[in-house]
Amino acid sequence: MSASPPTPSLETPLADLAAWTARFAATDIPVLAETAAALEALRANEDRVDANSIGEIIASDPLMTLKVLSYASTHRARRVVTDAETVISALVMMGIPPFFRAFGPQPTVEEHLAGVPAALAGLDATLRRAYRGASFALAIAVHRMDPDAPAIHTAALLHDFAEMLLWCHAPALALRIRAMQQADPTLRSSAAQRTVLGVELLDLQQSLMKAWLLPELLVRISDDRHADHAAVRNVTLALRLARHTAHGWDNAALPDDVADIAALLNLAPAAALEFLRSV
Repeated sequence: MSASPPTPSLETPLADLAAWTARFAATDIPVLAETAAALEALRANEDRVDANSIGEIIASDPLMTLKVLSYASTHRARRVVTDAETVISALVMMGIPPFFRAFGPQPTVEEHLAGVPAALAGLDATLRRAYRGASFALAIAVHRMDPDAPAIHTAALLHDFAEMLLWCHAPALALRIRAMQQADPTLRSSAAQRTVLGVELLDLQQSLMKAWLLPELLVRISDDRHADHAAVRNVTLALRLARHTAHGWDNAALPDDVADIAALLNLAPAAALEFLRSV
């Protein structure tokens, strides 16, 4: 999965969910420039590198995380019966030399979106929300003593990957959705997406996860429509909190977020707030 000639950005929506899935599944994903540079530095010392050192770099980049997990899932040997639910487990399954052979120098989002600075800013905001949400999700999962805490962290990090891919592959359409929501703050994201794209990003994301054969646990945890499951609520509430605290802890929706997380953690709201602010 070395850098390949860039696919032209989409300017108009595709016909249906199947067409969107096929297009995004076949288009190489650019990664953060710092990730690409760090991996090249490690490549020069491949014999001294282990899965943890590579994993730390990849796990800080949702786009590279997605590339590694999707590759590991679609190239898994038949004798391997366990899913790779985290980057570390995927690297251990693949091995270090095969990883570097499979992943050559990577295309970067900074180069890919150099001509569309507004889209690069939109992607950056989505990535920052993912980092913050993943941190909250992991802290909540550890407090709940959930054995799937590492997978919950990964699911939160990747929760909005379809939006990230839209910024990368169809920046004009992503900007149109953002403009609609800025013009009408009451407009739901799903409604804006259907208007501009003809599909909802949650549906596209689930379709891509299945096309890439991602682990069933990640697929399930990432589906907001199964909010009755504790792990799903863990991720959903963490990302909601990340969105509402992006600019501070004075958002009007925050008391509801804290109350819901407190119920999940069996804590009083005041104790939950203190815990969350310490993350």
